[in-house]
Amino acid sequence: MGIEIERKFLLANDDWRTSVNSSKPIAQGYLVDVRALRDGTARASVRVRISGEQAWLNIKSVELGIARAEYELPLALADAQTMLATMCNGVLEKLRHHVEVEGWMFEIDEFLGASSGLVVAELEMPEAHAAYPRPAWLGREVSSLARYYNVNLLEHPYSEWSDEERNASDLPAGEGV
Repeated sequence: MGIEIERKFLLANDDWRTSVNSSKPIAQGYLVDVRALRDGTARASVRVRISGEQAWLNIKSVELGIARAEYELPLALADAQTMLATMCNGVLEKLRHHVEVEGWMFEIDEFLGASSGLVVAELEMPEAHAAYPRPAWLGREVSSLARYYNVNLLEHPYSEWSDEERNASDLPAGEGV
């Protein structure tokens, strides 16, 4: 079984932009609706993702937090395009920027469309309690806040968030995957 250990952060400022190594567009959609994840009728999110000429099917367990079971399988680009167009309830688009800091690769997602304005940094970890760099541009951690999970942004995009949702540092009652 694959386990992904990943931390997610807001950004304190735009200083990271001067250190971008590469950027790529990503389009992704979900084959399992977020409501099925919330009500417990699904135990995993199933995502189709396209970046450039590459495509993947990704399956993640639904737990909140930094460690989750994850499987990623390559897909034919044409199959992924068809799945996004016919089987998903919307497509989430973002630019993914890669920024290396002290040997660690931060993936910074700059969301487009209805979630434009949201920018988060993700950092994959070798273990849950590994020490990692904290550049000045790295803001507060939001790893356990479900509203920042990509699957939730399709149903409740950043443009529709209240000021309370944008600024809250804890998990509001009733918020889950």
